[in-house]
Amino acid sequence: MSRARQPPLVTGISPNEGISWTKVTIRGENLGTGPTDLIGLTICGHNCLLTAEWMSASKIVCRVGQAKNDKGDIIVTTKSGGKGTSTVSFKLLKPEKIGILDQSAVWVDEMNYYDMRTDRNKGIPPLSLRPANPLGIEIDKGRFPQKDLEALFPGMSADFTSENFSAAWYLIENHSTTSFDQLKTAVVNLKKQANKKNEGSLAYVKGGLSTFFEAQDALSAIHQKLEADGTEKVEGSMTQKLENVLNRASNTADTLFQEVLGRKDKADSTRNALNVLQRFKFLFNLPLNIERNIQKGDYDVVINDYEKAKSLFGKTEVQVFKKYYAEVETKIEALRKRLLDKLLETPSTLHDQKRYIRYLSDLHAPGDPAWQCIGAQHQWILQLMHNCKENYVKEQKGKDIPMLDLDSDVRPSPIGHLGQTASLKRGSSFQSGRDDAWRYKAPQQVVFVEKLTKLVVSQLPNFWKLWISYVNGSLFSETAEKSGQMERSKKNARQRQNDFKKMIQEVMHSLVKLIRGALLPFSLREGESRQYGGWEMKSELSGQWLTHVIQTVRLSSESLTALEIPNDMLQIIQDLILDLRVRCIIVTLQHTAEDIKRLAEKEDWVVDNEGLTSLPSQFEQCIVHSLQSLKTVLDCKPGEASVFQQQKTQEDVCQLSIGIMQVFIDCLEQLSTKPDGDIDTAHLSVDVSSPDLFGSIHEDSSLSSEQRLLIALSNCRYLERHTFLNIAEHFEKHGFQGVEKITQVSMESLKELDQRLFEMYIEFKADPIVGSLEPGIYAGYFDWKDCLVPAGVRNYLKEALVNIIAVHAEVFTISKDLVPRVMSRVVEAVSEELSRLMQCVSSFSKNGALQARLEICALRDTVAIYLTPESNSSFKQALEALPQLSSGTEKKLLEELLNKFKSSMHLQLTCFQASSSAMMKT
Repeated sequence: MSRARQPPLVTGISPNEGISWTKVTIRGENLGTGPTDLIGLTICGHNCLLTAEWMSASKIVCRVGQAKNDKGDIIVTTKSGGKGTSTVSFKLLKPEKIGILDQSAVWVDEMNYYDMRTDRNKGIPPLSLRPANPLGIEIDKGRFPQKDLEALFPGMSADFTSENFSAAWYLIENHSTTSFDQLKTAVVNLKKQANKKNEGSLAYVKGGLSTFFEAQDALSAIHQKLEADGTEKVEGSMTQKLENVLNRASNTADTLFQEVLGRKDKADSTRNALNVLQRFKFLFNLPLNIERNIQKGDYDVVINDYEKAKSLFGKTEVQVFKKYYAEVETKIEALRKRLLDKLLETPSTLHDQKRYIRYLSDLHAPGDPAWQCIGAQHQWILQLMHNCKENYVKEQKGKDIPMLDLDSDVRPSPIGHLGQTASLKRGSSFQSGRDDAWRYKAPQQVVFVEKLTKLVVSQLPNFWKLWISYVNGSLFSETAEKSGQMERSKKNARQRQNDFKKMIQEVMHSLVKLIRGALLPFSLREGESRQYGGWEMKSELSGQWLTHVIQTVRLSSESLTALEIPNDMLQIIQDLILDLRVRCIIVTLQHTAEDIKRLAEKEDWVVDNEGLTSLPSQFEQCIVHSLQSLKTVLDCKPGEASVFQQQKTQEDVCQLSIGIMQVFIDCLEQLSTKPDGDIDTAHLSVDVSSPDLFGSIHEDSSLSSEQRLLIALSNCRYLERHTFLNIAEHFEKHGFQGVEKITQVSMESLKELDQRLFEMYIEFKADPIVGSLEPGIYAGYFDWKDCLVPAGVRNYLKEALVNIIAVHAEVFTISKDLVPRVMSRVVEAVSEELSRLMQCVSSFSKNGALQARLEICALRDTVAIYLTPESNSSFKQALEALPQLSSGTEKKLLEELLNKFKSSMHLQLTCFQASSSAMMKT
């Protein structure tokens, strides 16, 4: 797990003050690992994340938005480091009005200016109307607060082109510290500027004074000559001559100066054309400039130039202007198409998408580019998901399975874990055969789900953020500069909410169905298998891999929930998680049953002091390990339902749990009834640490069928009293339903097996002893009617007692707790047979009756500790079948013979006494 990064720290900003929309460069430390890691950026309390451009971990570029605070900190927030701090601050200045001659970083719309004195639109050139410094002296702006000036001159303005111009305000603002002499100089400058307006007409008059004087002299001479002649004839002839002279002079002048005047007209025409070109070079050069800026990617410059040209020449009637403006429109139309293609091109970052949408909006592109981008992004995400599935299906068929390094949530199989535990329990040194125990070759479906969820989680946030920006109108402006576009965007978003909801639902449905096709193909409909399935399901995934997949899907759901996507759109993912959890439990229990079935191969028949092998412990550990592996699956995360909420799931899990218990019971029966030749005795041994044991079970280290039955009975007894109860507690601890039914059915089945095994063992041991009684009694043609005076207990009874002692020793060697149960049943069988034999005798002689009573009492007294009501009844019936002792001599003889028997077999009978005290203690 990676170490958490330090929180971001801002140590510098350039510039450190400016108006809204000023582009600033932020520098510092730990500013994020990439563009996706940057999740928050505020300057003076205003969110500047949408304009932020992450450059490196120490540099971010953005634009300052419209903030309420005049001065504030720069706060950067990242996923890896959280919310940061700042050691510097930014001062937000109020924007000032920009004059035509003032330098500015942005283009200012020009307008037609009016002569306010005559109220006529004279089309005065802006450069001549608004000089930068009308007084002609150095400007020294004072530090008077703007609010105070506005209060001092209400309704007035310091702008000298405004109708409400206030000279006093202008002087206070720009010349508050100017001396009186400088103000006098300013008055002189103003007068000079006023006088310059008449200089053009005066120069024209001065240049033509000689011509006027010559014409005046000629007219005066003509007038004087007419007065001297005094006749009309002379007047008429002189007038005619004068006209002829003037005509000839005019023709001669035209001939002489025609070439000169022509060159002058041509020069004037060329000069006028050059003036027009120079004056309107912006428009004439605009097509070429647009092409160059497009190639460089300076779309902002192109848009600004286009807006300027549109405002100046959009409605012109001059043909040459119309021609060039039409070419500009052609270039802009090509740019619109190019930007739209880039917008719809995938893959693309959210930053680029927003940028292209704003460009198209500023260029007044037809339609709704933002919605087109959302639709294209939606289709691209769906295509990526299906392509991902197709690629992994092809890789699976090609056997190209990548490696996946799983985390600690995935554990080895329960069988391997039990083998390790069993070895450690016996004190042996367990050394893992592989250092790389937690690395597995991942199934292709698991790798696919990892890739698919990662794809959706990486793409859907940008898709969702694009929609949110579309809804709130921030795609077009963050500072309400384009309120009309924002309102239209919000209106369109409201109309398309249902369409976008269907897009999200389609992505969620595709995600869920693709995962179902890979992991739960049986849950798809018939028509969906081809589109979302296609996997080769040779074997179902194990519970460990399903647990890993569930964890992956849960993390994806949490990531999508963090985007604040409505829960109803994500409910289908919760349904998928529930089905995966149910399937994981079912598969894990099925695999647990298979693992338990293989426990028979691990039985080593090593018996501890309590007569138990490691099999019950391995069984319990296998169940516990299986339940522990399901802990994360059974636990409900926020928003998830209980896995046992459905009745069918409860019933299926209950039946599987009962099946697991039954499998182990069958395993016990198989082990206890397996023929001798099928048992692997190469590793058998006996724990001889107990002082109560006589020695090894058998000299050649092999187990008989009777010994295996005894071990199985001992295991059954422990299972009934401890293991099954412990397992029931674990089931309840993990929230399983129907635990009482599981325990009841399992106990009944276990008791049935115990009874069957016990009857088999009694049959093996008691039948030979019972069968030897009758031949032993009548050996040597013995007759109860004709026999000698008893001299002691006959050998057949001693032999039967030795056999009973052998059974006692065998049972005691395996498990002391089984001795009373087995011995009581053997004594019942022997006493019942002895009673039957006595009742079958027709008559007894005096000696025969004494002999029979001696043997019956000897057997009864020897096994007195194991007598039961049934065996007591059998001994009583046997004694009642005999004649009563008639004299005290016979009673005395009987007592002497009994004492002699007990004394002679004291060593053999000691085992009953020793076991008696031990059994009484237990």
